[in-house]
Amino acid sequence: MTSFFYGIENLFVNYLFWPLDQLRYMHSWWGSNWFNCILFIIGAGAFIYWVMQLQKFDEKGQVWDVETQTYQ
Repeated sequence: MTSFFYGIENLFVNYLFWPLDQLRYMHSWWGSNWFNCILFIIGAGAFIYWVMQLQKFDEKGQVWDVETQTYQ
């Protein structure tokens, strides 16, 4: 059973987190933080899209209330 968890550790540490280790040892601040900038841009875009959808539903007068939902 322990070999299963060591296998998961090997997968994450040696393969999936390898790009982040490469970013950590860069000597350029902008080079190492490009990943964070991209995630921020994606999050800001998702937030703007969400607010636009809320405004669209508000203009139509649609109300999403837990009490109006029927759970069958």
